[in-house]
Amino acid sequence: MGVTSFTQEFTCPIAPSRIFKALILDSNNLIPKLLPQTIRSIDVVQGDGGAGTIEQVNFTEASNLKYVKHQIEELDKENFVCKYRMIEGDVLGEELESIAHEVKFEATDGGSICKMASEYHTKGKFEIKEEEIKAGKARAMGIYKVVEAYLLENPHVYA
Repeated sequence: MGVTSFTQEFTCPIAPSRIFKALILDSNNLIPKLLPQTIRSIDVVQGDGGAGTIEQVNFTEASNLKYVKHQIEELDKENFVCKYRMIEGDVLGEELESIAHEVKFEATDGGSICKMASEYHTKGKFEIKEEEIKAGKARAMGIYKVVEAYLLENPHVYA
């Protein structure tokens, strides 16, 4: 098994507590409402929302994916950190064992910095292509930007 890692950082004009609540703690309610053309639902399969919880993201027919399951490995609400692992679904294909993510929001003047680290765990000698990593980054950034725009337009939400 091989591991391909990458990190990325971006700034956000939203306080860490608000963006963390929207993107991490309430994602199963908010994301399908903001992206109904792509995400049908996010369902808790097992657990109570904390570490060990398994959630399933169900995509619409408009997506080239059907579903993905991820397991929350760590949830630190005080420090705005979430570690989770994609463990099943179309996004993994035949070549990936799992994809681990760590998302952390840190306060800045008037907003936050989002720090993301990802590890692609491959099966056998398969090597993931940079284009596939870029596509995954673009999908994640698209979701972040939609949530960010929603929070900017609705400053009272998740306050």
